[in-house]
This record gives sequence, structure tokens and C-alpha cells, in this order.
Amino acid sequence: MSAAKKALKRYFGYDQFRPLQDQVIQSVLQGEDAIVIMPTGGGKSICYQIPALIMDGLAIVVSPLIALMKDQVEGLHANGVEAEYLNSSQSQKQQAAVLERINQGEINLLYVSPEKLLSQEFYYLLLQLKINLFAIDEAHCISVWGHDFRPEYTKMAYLKKQFPHVPVIALTATADKLTQKDIVNQLGLVEPKVFISSFDRPNLSLNVAPGKDKFKSILGFIRQRPHQSGIIYCLSRKATEGLSEKLKNAGVNAAYYHAGLSAEERAKRQEDFITDEVPIICATIAFGMGIDKSNVRWVIHYNLPRNIESYYQEIGRAGRDGAKADTLLFYSYSDVIVHQRFIEESALKEVSQAKLERIQQFCDAQNCRRKILLSYFGEHLEEDCGNCDVCKNPPSSFDGTIIAQKAFSAIVRLKEQVAAGTLIDVLRGSSRQEILNKGFHKIKTYGVGKDISYQDWQQYLLQLLNMGFISVAYDHANALLLTEQGREVLFGERLVNLIHLAKMKSEPKPKPIIKTQKQEAREGLFEALRKLRLHISREEKIPPYLIFSDASLHEMAQEEPTSELEMKLISGVGVKKYQLYGELFINEILEFRQNKNREAKKSGESFYQTYEFYKQGFSVEEIASIRKMNNLTIYSHLASLYEKGADIDLLEYLNSSELERIGAAYHSLNETSNLKDLYLFLHEEIEYYKIRLGISYLKVLSS
Repeated sequence: MSAAKKALKRYFGYDQFRPLQDQVIQSVLQGEDAIVIMPTGGGKSICYQIPALIMDGLAIVVSPLIALMKDQVEGLHANGVEAEYLNSSQSQKQQAAVLERINQGEINLLYVSPEKLLSQEFYYLLLQLKINLFAIDEAHCISVWGHDFRPEYTKMAYLKKQFPHVPVIALTATADKLTQKDIVNQLGLVEPKVFISSFDRPNLSLNVAPGKDKFKSILGFIRQRPHQSGIIYCLSRKATEGLSEKLKNAGVNAAYYHAGLSAEERAKRQEDFITDEVPIICATIAFGMGIDKSNVRWVIHYNLPRNIESYYQEIGRAGRDGAKADTLLFYSYSDVIVHQRFIEESALKEVSQAKLERIQQFCDAQNCRRKILLSYFGEHLEEDCGNCDVCKNPPSSFDGTIIAQKAFSAIVRLKEQVAAGTLIDVLRGSSRQEILNKGFHKIKTYGVGKDISYQDWQQYLLQLLNMGFISVAYDHANALLLTEQGREVLFGERLVNLIHLAKMKSEPKPKPIIKTQKQEAREGLFEALRKLRLHISREEKIPPYLIFSDASLHEMAQEEPTSELEMKLISGVGVKKYQLYGELFINEILEFRQNKNREAKKSGESFYQTYEFYKQGFSVEEIASIRKMNNLTIYSHLASLYEKGADIDLLEYLNSSELERIGAAYHSLNETSNLKDLYLFLHEEIEYYKIRLGISYLKVLSS
């Protein structure tokens, strides 16, 4: 394990293993089979890469996607690790070159697809080599109970039969007990140790919103996060194309991705996303499993995922570097209906139905979402997470009995033969021809719910469905049926509480954050380092995150390393990374410091000159004339100097009445320093310079 720790620092730049990594590595080094379940971004690959680096021989890694292999091998090369892959994307000449390196013993890790592993020629190659480890990545694909089943994976049991003394390690981000058991049986693992890491990803914020005004919400969400990379998952190919087009028309650099594109086009769009040429991708679930991009800062689900496993794996593609990342899931009645149709055609109806109900319960949660998510994976969280929408803004409920009774009465009067859309049209008094032709406008409850919008009715019906008051006859055109509990509500024997629907504006204004000069400088340095990283990545034609992760850049901005020793203490800076990029980033930090000092000195000198004239008795107008500046600038100097403790009498320039009014406005506007906002609030009756002086006086008074 001493050698393992040295390899971790040398190649990956980390001082410590993450939880469970060292235990898995120890097990592999002892020749034991293992199942490793770690969340996306939890460090699964280290569990087999480190043993491969310190053991004699070659490690074989089975990976389901060509793009994933390419990504991981490029990442290993960037860290100075000798790794290669063999797959159908290579020419015969390229494959021959890889085979030559294998025969020369130059490679530590070889990535192959399950199809390649099962080929006869590859089997003969394995017999000639010293194999130290088989690692089966994305191992849930081996199980019919997993969410990405791959038939080829089920034929890999021959590995243990032909190579009984070589440890096999199966790795996945999500696998319930049924899937774990299936993995053991399908691979023929011998008394494997099972390592289950915490599924908690505290860096991910969890948010769920009603599926209304989705585009406006998404646009506001993106505009609050400039320069960030993100994925928007959609249920259909058509939705990815439409959303991508609308975003581009709104000036957002986005593209779409789905299985209907040609292989060349899919590869191109994936490459553009990985290299940040196109930072935002609208995609079906066909996208993502092959992405090892660490700087995805957010994931949006445009539609409800089919189960919690899929949701968890997809949000896990954000924040893989451990830095803060956001997730947003839109939840609508129509999505539930679509999933139900899929379930009706499924061979695993009961399991699929149960899993859909669990994701619905997660969306309807009135308590900490992270607790619900973790409990699904058998993990208990003691305290509320504080980083989900429910924790930050606990939902409020109201007595919705009358709303429910209106809906239930209409369902009964329509003889439980209409779907939700028609029911809502009747409640809202629609004059749609079909409603009139069928005589639905004549029933007593026609139009009783016209004060509620169509989208809000959808959300209320969804709540009532999930509470068990209504059900859906999926085999009868999705007609709504009233349950026994629903009848109790209809006849006044039971009350119903509904949740107030969340209101998301198109561009919600975040609460003003007052940043210190140090915080602003840190953010400025991070942005300078990010731009340098992007410049290098485009010159070298490699993804930015392969140079340094966002987490490493944030740490550099915090610590400001200016020597080799200091830079190598930054997490993620190994020997090879320092050799390639260390000095470039140190120079950028030094240049940023010099510019900052230069600006501070220049600003300080200017303020000092103003103060010297003030002490000599010159008026503001005279100082402005001498220094060739406007009066407001000089007043601003005096205000800043006063805040720093200079002996200046600000009350010389404004009276007590003006100061009182400025104070009232300042506190009414949440202590904003925006002069224009204060000027307008004061009905343009107090001059800008007096407002500036008044704010400084109040700040010093309250400090």
C-alpha cells in the first residue's frame, strides 16, 4: 500500500485515497475478486488503475463504449500512465502498433470492449500474456435488472474459468441487491468482497420544479451560470432538437445529441462538448455513459427519468471533480403517462412500475430530497442536507379539498372515461369542438375550475395521483378513475392538503451577495486560470479538464502557489502535469498578482493625492479642477478614504435630514450600494455624491 500511495501522488497528484479506495486496492493486491459500487465521480477507476501500475503484467479493462475508453486513455496519458485501447474505431495499422507495445511490455492498462474480449483472436492473445487483473467497468450492464443491459456482458464468465487465479473486479455507479447478485452469477466471481461507497454527493444541489414554462426557466438558469458546461436530458429525440434550436435562437451555444444521428455526427458533437467548443448539450439518455468530463457544472432533466438509478447516474455526470454543481428536474403529469406506456410494453412491468413510483415519490417530497435519494440505496443521512430545494425553501401546503372535489366530481360525471387533458378542458370550460360534440359542456362541473391554469391543474392532478386519490386506466386510453380514498374526499369524509406550486421566473434574480475584495480577487484569478487552460486545450487539441480540473483551479486561486513545491501540493497536480503545465500556471498567478498590486498601488496613490489636497483646505471643486477629474470622483475618493479611517468630516457635505432619508433608502433596498437604485428610490431628490457619502458614513457607523 506504500507503493500504491506513492503512485497515487506521482500519477494523479492526490495525497490521500478517497473512502474505500485503499480497501479495494488492498483486496485486489491480495488476488481477491470484488464488486465495487461507487457513485459517478467517486473514484472507481483509481481502484483498478493503481493496482495496474504497481503489479507486474497487464491489466485488462472492459469498457462498454469506445468514447469512454478514448476519454480514459487520454486522461491516463495526461497523467504519465502507459495505457492503450483496442476497438473497432482503429485501423489495422493502429491495432498492430498497440499489439507491438503490449508484446514489448510497455503498457500497464489495456481497454477493450466486451465484443473484443469475446473474440477468438483476443483470447489467444490473453493466453500469451501475464494478466494481473480484469476490471469490468459499468458492470450493471451485465444484469437484466440493470438500466443499461448489454447481452455481450453475459458471456464474460469464461474469464474466471480460463484465468481462475486472476482477480476480477466489477465496478458500477448503481446496483441494487438484485443486480449485485446477478453480477456475481454472470461473471462467476469467487467469494467476492463487496465494497459499497457512500452514495452521498454533497457537492450536488438537488432541485425539482413543476414542468411548466420550462424553456424560460432553463434560459434563466443558464444565464445565471455563464461559461459553465451542462447537459439537458430529454425523453425524445424531437425534444432535444427543438430545445437546442430555441437555445441557439436565444444566443446560447448549444447542440443536440441522440441515437438517430450518424456515428460521425455523434462523435463530432461529443468531441465538441468534451473540448468545451459547445458547452451545452441537449441529449437523450444515449449520451453520457461514455463521458468522463469532470467540469460539467450542471445537469437538467427536461423530463422525468424512468427510475432513481437512471436519475442518479445522470446527475452524477455533474461535479465529478468534487466542486459545486447544480441539478434541476422538471416534473409533469404528461411524463408519468409516457413512462406508463413504456411500462405496459415492458417485460418487467411490476419492477418498472415500482421504480417509477419511487422517482415520483422523490419528486413529491416535502422533506430533504437527499435523505430520500440515499435511503433508496440503503444509506441513512442523519441531518437534512441543506443543499436541496426542499431544505432551502420548505414547501407550504394549503387545504385543497375543494379543488380535489371539483376534479373528482367531474371524473364521476364523465363516467371515468376521459384522460387528464379532457378532464382539465371540462373543468376550465373549454369550447373545444370535441367537448361540445360529446355534450361535456352540459355537465354540472363544466367550467368550475376556470380560475386555475391548465398547467396548474396538471400539477394538482399529479399530486392527487401520487397520493392515491385517483388512478389511471393505462389500458383504456389513460382514463382517470376515482379510488375509494378519492370517493371519501368527494363525499366530504376526508380532507386533502395540496402543495403550493413553485413559481419559477424566466430569469430569477438571485439574492445579492456582498463579496469581499479577497473573494473577488480569488474569482478573478480562477477566471484567468480558466482562460489559460482553455487556450492550452485548444492549442494541444485536448479537453480542458485533462489539463487541470475546475477543483484544482479553485484550489490554485485560493492558495496562489508560486513555486514547484507549492504547486505540487495542489490536489490533482502530479509529476507529469507539473512538467507539462506547472510553470505556465505559476506565471499566470504571478502576472495576476503583479497586475492586482499595480492597480492597488495606482488606486492608492490617486486617493492619497486627493487626501493631501483635502488636508490643505482645498474644496472638492478645486481638487477636481487641479486633478482634471469630475466632482463625483473626488467625492468617491473622500468616501473611500473615510471608510479606511481617514480624518474627513463627511457631514460637511450633507445635512441630518438628507442622511436620515439616505439611511432609510439604504436599509429598504437591503443595504445596496447601487447609487442609481438609491437615487430613484429617493425620487431623484438627493444628488448622487451625497448618496455616496451617506452610504460610507452609515457603513462606518454600523461597523
